[in-house]
Amino acid sequence: MKIERAQKGIGCLVPPAHKKTCGATAAAPAAFFILMKRAFDLLVAIIVIICILSWLLPILALLIRLDSHGPAFFVQKRVGRYSRLFACYKLRTMVVNAQADQRPASGNDARITRLGSWLRRSHLDELPQFFNVFLGSMSLVGPRPYMPADCRLFGKMVPDANLRHQVKPGITGMAQAKGLHGGIWDQQTIAERYYWDTYYINHADLRLDLRILGRTLVNLLPGYAYSGARIIVSANRSISSNWGLHWSRKKSTPAAAKAPILSSTSAGVPTSPERKPRLETE
Repeated sequence: MKIERAQKGIGCLVPPAHKKTCGATAAAPAAFFILMKRAFDLLVAIIVIICILSWLLPILALLIRLDSHGPAFFVQKRVGRYSRLFACYKLRTMVVNAQADQRPASGNDARITRLGSWLRRSHLDELPQFFNVFLGSMSLVGPRPYMPADCRLFGKMVPDANLRHQVKPGITGMAQAKGLHGGIWDQQTIAERYYWDTYYINHADLRLDLRILGRTLVNLLPGYAYSGARIIVSANRSISSNWGLHWSRKKSTPAAAKAPILSSTSAGVPTSPERKPRLETE
């Protein structure tokens, strides 16, 4: 099984029909591919930043500030190519806490804010990483970058764990296209992620990158459609809770109530004392 081979050694994980060697190394991508990949990364990053992030990020940042105290953006040190640390940009999804760089968030983590919960589900919190792609510290496709603490932990679970650092980390990767994402940190899932990361390094080309990007979009489109509706709802709730605005539903006035009111004396009916207007709190 893949998992059994993953636990024995990452270097021998590539299927025999494709791998060149069976050792503790993975084939480094060719120089021409790296050049073309960088040009493609720059083109897509510039388009996304200008056409999408220029208007979407200010909206999301405002909602985050209204939902909880703290900055809208979260900058964290992650392990990049050649195991070098770089500043990874994200939208803040948790309350400000001292353990953010040591303990990753789990599914029911109390540190995750109300708004941050659906930002994480839709992966919209990863959008600022297009700036990392533009600056060259990340790529569109590649192994996902982990925190240094996670790399040390996974290094004890998976042999030759540093092989994934031969290429730039990506916004999405082979493991994520296979559905291996989220806050699941058991040994089997970690071994599968490292298996597909190593597989990508040995088979990296533009065609594979396009296939991974296409699969990622197919997986995320339902979440983005759901998030669009949630943005409107969250904006109303955040503004109401922070500014003390409460909208009340008023019942429509019946048509009969719009008829002209006859004088009680002219109708021969004794005059009744005026009723005080009904308060909404009654």
